[in-house]
Amino acid sequence: MDKIRITDLEVFYQVGVTDAERATPQRLLVSVEIDHDFTSAISRDNLAETFDYFAISQRLLRFGEDCHWQLIETLAADIAAMIQDEFQAKTVSVEVKKFVVPQAAHVSVALTRPAR
Repeated sequence: MDKIRITDLEVFYQVGVTDAERATPQRLLVSVEIDHDFTSAISRDNLAETFDYFAISQRLLRFGEDCHWQLIETLAADIAAMIQDEFQAKTVSVEVKKFVVPQAAHVSVALTRPAR
């Protein structure tokens, strides 16, 4: 299967267990992988036959507006569902990186949602 990847998109969302942690948006890195057969897109050289990664990136940048999450697990699942619903993607993998443990480069959650 072919894949489109958006790797380490910098977003600012309100996420955290405590109210203080959710009080202001914090920097996260979001990676998305969408499985898709590119055969038609390649043969026709046509964007309509694939996914517009720029449009998906722009949607992810706005995704956190007026929202908050306690868990990055829930956030990752919500991102996957949004991409499946709004962009008609089948299998979607999402990774969310958070920078809250000073001794670690990051903590992350990764999940895959199969075609519905």
